[in-house]
Amino acid sequence: MENKIAIAITGASGSIYAKLLLDKLQAMPEQYQEIGIVMSKNAKEVWKTELGNEEYDQYPFRYFEKYDFNAPFASGSAKYNIMIVAPCSMGTLGRIAAGVSDDLVTRAADVVLKERRKLILMVRETPYNLIHIKNMETVTLAGGIICPATPSFYSNPQTIEEVAATVVDRVLDLAGLEQASYRWGSRP
Repeated sequence: MENKIAIAITGASGSIYAKLLLDKLQAMPEQYQEIGIVMSKNAKEVWKTELGNEEYDQYPFRYFEKYDFNAPFASGSAKYNIMIVAPCSMGTLGRIAAGVSDDLVTRAADVVLKERRKLILMVRETPYNLIHIKNMETVTLAGGIICPATPSFYSNPQTIEEVAATVVDRVLDLAGLEQASYRWGSRP
């Protein structure tokens, strides 16, 4: 239970990914010590539009404002070892790639990278332009993990939630958290 996880939710489309991630994390409290969440104003608007509710702050985690640089994960000394940005807008990706720490999301990502800890960006855009690709390359070279919000269909998902969960499950695997999910080659 040594994991301390920062979750950033940006204004990119894909609030279902953030919701499922928070749902799944809530169901595995033995795998983390702390979870801190920062959510942009645009992310709240997109959540309301896409999910039809304002339940983004109903989870039993600590919430921080976008410009709260007193949040623990704004410093490496707090030892947050995992940061997940889900979904990650291309603007956020670009600021992280350029080292622009102008808010808590980008500052925390900078901290995670400088401390050589795990940064997972669930990028959500299509198609990619060359700037997006170069930014993904820069973050990858700096030690981050780019995990596009690209679902898989091996598990024969039947609902939109099951489709989105294929991406969230992959992110949780990348974070090193244990979970029961579909595994290639396994029998149903």
